[in-house]
Amino acid sequence: MPLLPAALLLTTLLTPTATRFTWPLPPPHPVVRAFTAPATPFGPGHRGVDLSAAAGTPVLAAGDGVVIYAGAVAARTLVSLQHSGGLRTTYEPVAPTVAAGHSVRRGDVLGHLQEGHCPSPCLHWGVRRGHEYLDPLRLVTSGRVRLLPLTPSTPPRGG
Repeated sequence: MPLLPAALLLTTLLTPTATRFTWPLPPPHPVVRAFTAPATPFGPGHRGVDLSAAAGTPVLAAGDGVVIYAGAVAARTLVSLQHSGGLRTTYEPVAPTVAAGHSVRRGDVLGHLQEGHCPSPCLHWGVRRGHEYLDPLRLVTSGRVRLLPLTPSTPPRGG
């Protein structure tokens, strides 16, 4: 019966979001600034991740969804997608090639990366469910699964 709990653990840890979403940029995917959740809704934090890439790089839809906004906000242009399950992803700064109301599939080009977010060009990629910001890297990584023995594997000494 020890295999059944291990199988249940693996089933629980391997989430379907890992197969529904992909990176918003072609490889490689260097993270230059990680997600930092705010302690309070309006507190300081970094509500997404910054991924380094050259200006002009195609920015891709991380998952199937509907474009809910594509245009300027303050001094930057961005694209926001609404996905099933209540997730919303945002990509900036992007020169959009899509418009609000368009349906997109995972991997479709949303626009091209512009300069202006980091000292060198980078994409700020955010995700939230309702008003809660989440770590976008959780969409593309499923975590590490390790099975541990139920009994110590170290042989007794002196034998």
